[in-house]
Amino acid sequence: MSKSLKRVRAALDTAGLTPTIVETRQSRTAVEAAHSVDCEVDQIVKSIVFKGETSQQAILFLTAGGNQIDAAKATALAGEPLVKADAALIRSQTGFAIGGVSPIGHLNPIRVFMDPRLNDFSTIWAAAGTPRHVFSAAPDEIRTSSGAVLANFVMNG
Repeated sequence: MSKSLKRVRAALDTAGLTPTIVETRQSRTAVEAAHSVDCEVDQIVKSIVFKGETSQQAILFLTAGGNQIDAAKATALAGEPLVKADAALIRSQTGFAIGGVSPIGHLNPIRVFMDPRLNDFSTIWAAAGTPRHVFSAAPDEIRTSSGAVLANFVMNG
């Protein structure tokens, strides 16, 4: 078991959650991930990481698989200009590789915002620390355990 997956499992245990963790083939898109676990695309939690231009810190946006982030709304929420986070920043601040960024179990504290669309489902699926592992949980469990703030940052949302 990878260190990242162990860290996510430990964070889930600490939060008192006992979700199903599933190994899938590597999914490059939310649609592929949804097919892997037989759910709707919007039940897939996309973890999008930006870098605050002023703070130089990673900021995590958890969005439903079919939604796209509105840069202006995300910037307003963050309170600073945002730029794309590179793989090195994502790895150093979260401890995860791109494609495996989990909502929980980060190496360092991170600001997290969550798309309210995810609340439309009883179960959602998020990365479990690797590009091949996902876990299921209720939206409130992910929001609470990640410290996410519910906010509208998506296009047409």
